[in-house]
Amino acid sequence: MKLRLVPVALLVLLLVLQGQLWFGRGSIPNVARLNEELNAQKQSNARAEQINQRMEAEIRDLREGLEIVEEKARSELGMVKPNEIFVQVVK
Repeated sequence: MKLRLVPVALLVLLLVLQGQLWFGRGSIPNVARLNEELNAQKQSNARAEQINQRMEAEIRDLREGLEIVEEKARSELGMVKPNEIFVQVVK
């Protein structure tokens, strides 16, 4: 009787482990979904990094030179230099 109990216990243990592999927290479908989420987050981080680099470059330009300040004043505020005529072309 005890000899039959060991294979049955091992079979039950095997079934429990297989159930965890296919349906549990660390299951194959769950790991695949988490990998997809990780890749999406990495892409989002890369886009945010590019935006941050552009902003850092713009801040550096604002601190170092006046050309960017003049460009911003002209484009965003419509400012002109003395003796200059402002002409707006609408496409």
